[in-house]
Amino acid sequence: MPASKAQQKAVAKYMKNNYDEIKVRVPKGKKESIQNYAASKGESLNAFINRAINQAMEKESEL
Repeated sequence: MPASKAQQKAVAKYMKNNYDEIKVRVPKGKKESIQNYAASKGESLNAFINRAINQAMEKESEL
């Protein structure tokens, strides 16, 4: 069943108040391979990107 207009509005408000958005551009065709890799690890694309960023930042802070 599709979400109601009120439900869509509530989700949009929640997202606006709780998350920042970053647009990431990759070469054509790369998105699918990244999604497939993330799925093979049991993650969504978003979760994979967040984990990769956090790991890189932690590694940098250890230096």
